[in-house]
Amino acid sequence: MSKTRLTTSAGAPVADDNNSISVGSRGPLTYDNHYTFEKLAHFNRERIPERVVHARGTGAYGTFTVTRSLKDYTIADFLQQEGDKTEVFLRFSTVGGGQDSHDYARDPRGFAIKFYTREGNYDMVGNNTPVFFLRDPIKFPDFIHSQKKNPQTNLPDPRMAFEFWANHPQSLHQMTILMSDRGIPASYRHMHGFSSHTFSFWNANGERFWFKWHFKSNQGIKNLTNEEAAAMPPHGAQQDLVEAIERGDYPSWTAKVQIMTEQQARDYEINPFDLTKIWPHSDFPLIEVGQLELNRNVQNYFAETEQAAFAPSNLIPGIGASPDKMLQGRLLAYQDAHRYRIGVNSNQVTVNAAKCPVNHYQRDGAMAGLCPAGGNHHQSSGANYYPNDGINAGHPVPDVSVAEPPMPVEADAWIDRYDTGNDDHYTQAGNLFRLMSEDQKKQLAANIAGGLAQANESIQQRMLAQFEQADPDYAARVRAALDAA
Repeated sequence: MSKTRLTTSAGAPVADDNNSISVGSRGPLTYDNHYTFEKLAHFNRERIPERVVHARGTGAYGTFTVTRSLKDYTIADFLQQEGDKTEVFLRFSTVGGGQDSHDYARDPRGFAIKFYTREGNYDMVGNNTPVFFLRDPIKFPDFIHSQKKNPQTNLPDPRMAFEFWANHPQSLHQMTILMSDRGIPASYRHMHGFSSHTFSFWNANGERFWFKWHFKSNQGIKNLTNEEAAAMPPHGAQQDLVEAIERGDYPSWTAKVQIMTEQQARDYEINPFDLTKIWPHSDFPLIEVGQLELNRNVQNYFAETEQAAFAPSNLIPGIGASPDKMLQGRLLAYQDAHRYRIGVNSNQVTVNAAKCPVNHYQRDGAMAGLCPAGGNHHQSSGANYYPNDGINAGHPVPDVSVAEPPMPVEADAWIDRYDTGNDDHYTQAGNLFRLMSEDQKKQLAANIAGGLAQANESIQQRMLAQFEQADPDYAARVRAALDAA
C-alpha cells in the first residue's frame, strides 16, 4: 500500500523529519537546514491575536430547517419555504475570559450562527441572554475593562465589575440575569440563544418589520451553582459538545422570532431598540420559524473554530440593521476586529467563505486567494474598479432589486449626544426578580454578595439603591447576604 509522502509547505518531499543537518554527530547545525527553519518559523507564528472578548469558544456545523415561511415579512432567501435547509456553523463562547479561562465561569455565553445562504453568509451574533449590560457602544471598552483582570495584579477583581455597575444602572437587568441561577449554564447544549438586538425584515412590497431572534434549547435548561461549577473540568463544556455530536446525540434549538411593525415601534412605551430591555412576550408573542441542529464537529479547531469570523454586518437581502445604538457600533467593530486578527481577506478562510458565488472588486491584501478549490473570491486579471468596460463580459454589477427600504428615523431629530441616565433601568429587572422562585432569589442574593462584599461601602450603597428601586425585597435579600458574608 502506498504511503502519503511528507512534504514541505511548498510541496517538496521531506527525507528526514527527526534529525537536523549538523557538523558531525555532536556539532552545531548548518545554515542549510531550511526545513528545520521552516518548521520553527511557522511554529513561532502559529497563534493569531486572541479575541478581546469571546476568546474561549467551541464550534460545530449543522443545519437550519424552516418550519414556517416568513415570506410575508422578508425576502431573505433561506426563510421562504417550509422544509428549506441551510448549512450553519455555530460558535459558543464565554465572554470576559481569555483562552486560559474556565468553561464554567459566571459569564454570559456567546451564541453566534453563520448561515451559509444562497445569497451570501448571514451572521446572527448573539448571546444566551435576551438583553445586555449597555445601550451605547461608547461604554463597551470601559465595561470590558472592568470585567477583565486587575491591571496591576493580573487577578480577577469583582470590585471593578461592581464599581462599573454601580455607576451604570442600565446594567441592572443583565447583571440580575448573570448573578441568577442562569449565570453558569451546565453545557452549551442546555441554554437558549438570542439575537438580543433588534433587526429588521423587509418584504417584496418594501414593508419593514422589526424582529428579534430566540433559539430555545430542545434539551431544556440546566445550570450550575458556584459550588458545582468549581468541581467541573476547565474544558468540560467543550468536551460535552464534541462528545454529544460524536455519539449522535445532536443538540437542537427551536428558532422563534418576535415581530413588531414600524407603527408599533413608534407607539410602544418601551424603546424597541434599547438593548437593555426585552419586548414582553404578552405584547409580542414568539413565532416558531425553524429548527436548528448541530450534527458535525470541526476537523481542525484552529482552522475552523478559532478563525471563524462572525460579524453582525454580514447581512443578506431581506435582513437589515436597526437604530439600536449598540448594534450600530458592532457593525463597525466586529469586521474591524477580524481584519486585525485574521487579515483583510478573513472571508476567504474556508470556515468563513460563502457557499454561493462571490463577485466583487476587492483585491490584494494578506492571504489573498485563500479560498478553497472551487471558491469564488476573484483575484483575477480583470478590472478592480467599477464601473468598467467589461461589465457586458460578466463583470459584476449592483442589483437594485435587493435594495433595502429607507430606514425610518425620529421626526425632527437633531444630531447630538443624548443622555439616557434617567431612563427606567429598574422595572424589567424587578419584574425578572419577581418571577424567580424562592431558591432562585436566594442564589441571586448570595451570588451578588460574594463579589459585592469585596467592594467599598460607597459601591455597595449605590448597588443597594438600584436593587431597592427594582424591588425592596431584592435589596433586603442582598443586604442580608452582605451582612452574613
